[in-house]
Amino acid sequence: MKRLWSYARPHRGKVALATTWTTLGKVMDVAPEILIGAVIDVVVRGEQSFMATAFGVTDRWEQLVILAVLNGCIWILESTFGYLSALAWRNLAQTLEHEIRTDLYSNVQGLEVAYFEDTTSGGLLSILNDDVNQLERFLDGGASSIIDLFWNVVLVGAVFAASSLLLTTFAFLPIPLIVLGSMYYQKRLMPLYSKVREAVSELSSTLSANLGGITTIKAFNAETREADRLAQVSDDYRQANRDAIRFSAAFVPLIRMFILTGFSCTLVIGGWLVLNERLEVGLYSVLVFMTQRLLWPMTRLGETLDQYQRAMASTKRIFGLMDTRPTMAEGVKALPAPIRGEIKFENVSFGYADGPDILNGIELHVPAGETHAIVGATGAGKSTMLRLLLRFHDARQGRVLIDGQDVRDLGYASLRGAMGYVSQDVFLFHGSVRDNIAYGRPDASDAEIEEAARLAEAHDFIVELPQGYATVVGERGQKLSGGQRQRLSLARAILRDPAILVLDEATSAVDNETEAAIQRSLATVTKGRTSVVIAHRLSTVRDADRIWVLEAGKVLEAGTHDELVAGGGLYAALWRVQTGELMHHH
Repeated sequence: MKRLWSYARPHRGKVALATTWTTLGKVMDVAPEILIGAVIDVVVRGEQSFMATAFGVTDRWEQLVILAVLNGCIWILESTFGYLSALAWRNLAQTLEHEIRTDLYSNVQGLEVAYFEDTTSGGLLSILNDDVNQLERFLDGGASSIIDLFWNVVLVGAVFAASSLLLTTFAFLPIPLIVLGSMYYQKRLMPLYSKVREAVSELSSTLSANLGGITTIKAFNAETREADRLAQVSDDYRQANRDAIRFSAAFVPLIRMFILTGFSCTLVIGGWLVLNERLEVGLYSVLVFMTQRLLWPMTRLGETLDQYQRAMASTKRIFGLMDTRPTMAEGVKALPAPIRGEIKFENVSFGYADGPDILNGIELHVPAGETHAIVGATGAGKSTMLRLLLRFHDARQGRVLIDGQDVRDLGYASLRGAMGYVSQDVFLFHGSVRDNIAYGRPDASDAEIEEAARLAEAHDFIVELPQGYATVVGERGQKLSGGQRQRLSLARAILRDPAILVLDEATSAVDNETEAAIQRSLATVTKGRTSVVIAHRLSTVRDADRIWVLEAGKVLEAGTHDELVAGGGLYAALWRVQTGELMHHH
């Protein structure tokens, strides 16, 4: 709650205003009961009535008319204040929700890549969406109803105390019981709601994972199986809720019993006082109405506490995520200009999480401006090396250096700003082709974007798209072929004009024509800059200044294409397989 208040602090003025409207509304809510008493007083006592003695209006009909008009005004005011109060609270809730969600997203975005590999995106979504919305529900109505209850007790208490202390005691007797009961009750509910939140997170992970993998589900005819699995997860959620519901539904009926006690006391004891002429009839009717006014809102206490508990369970998860810090500290240095782009791996070992080492004592040097290739069987650790270069992870031992600077000392903007990255799994955002190419440099001019597209040999197919550069590509770019997406990704990297170009498996999933195109682009683009290319097809890297052959996380051999073929090692064997020489021998 304290943390939540820290978000509300800058909006203190709005909170005060909202509280004022709620309070005024409550005053207007209690007033009609007093008027009803005055009306009954007029009818019963006539010339001796409170109106007659206090205001000197003796005619009973006039007295009634005045009271009726007064009553009308009060009702209109109550409605007005109710409207203003709802307006103020709900807009405040929206503002806080917006601020919390944006802060939360920024924090999550700042976590390192490894965090996302261990966390389900559904679980994160459920916090960013459901939990923040749960909080909104409480802020919308909960806060104002607590203020409401408070003024209710104060105002009604004042009327009672002015009328009869004996009745005050009995009418207020149930209140401490109700409050204590509510609190005990909610304590029992707390763990049940935490279960509900966990079930929600499980449910949304399942949903988001399945929607992402819908093509696989269909391809393996697993629809029924997945539907059953979802039904199972959804049922767990239902069960978790069922336990909470069983508890929370019994709450209001229990409170009603307490209220009944207070109400009966006022009826009986008050009635006895009236019969013995120790209390005016008009006042008696006020107090009977007031008791109901006083105690009835108490039934909402349960609901409010209920919302409060849910909100706190959510807030805990929200701030838990807000307090998650990256385990890798970002460096502060910037690469000294001009960036040359020399890369060194010094005795680097690395493995994911608690797993075994994937890289063992890698030694690798790429002089500035050269194009080097890394080849090897799947699982040899090629992509992992690029991830270390981009510092998505930190090496277990050894160092990765760029221009002699340890990547751990560099700020991310400087480190990653020096690189153009083309990943194996091309990610295109929902937006136009132009937006996707300009992703790394949003301020690029159309001419620059087109130039990058030409270099990546993407310009020709872009022009043929229905709206050219303005064509919207779907999420993950499913409206384009693999080769086209790859070329857009290459254009995106080229446009940044990076000191270091990093290509991961850029040709594994493409046709021969695209492969040839990418090879031509590379020949042009790599001039004057450092490039690291991971390749499946050796023909793409035949012209590299140096080729590093990786086997089981170690550098097995390195050299130019001709040296390696002549050396007759692993590379030579792979080259023979790929150029089909082995086929001829059989």
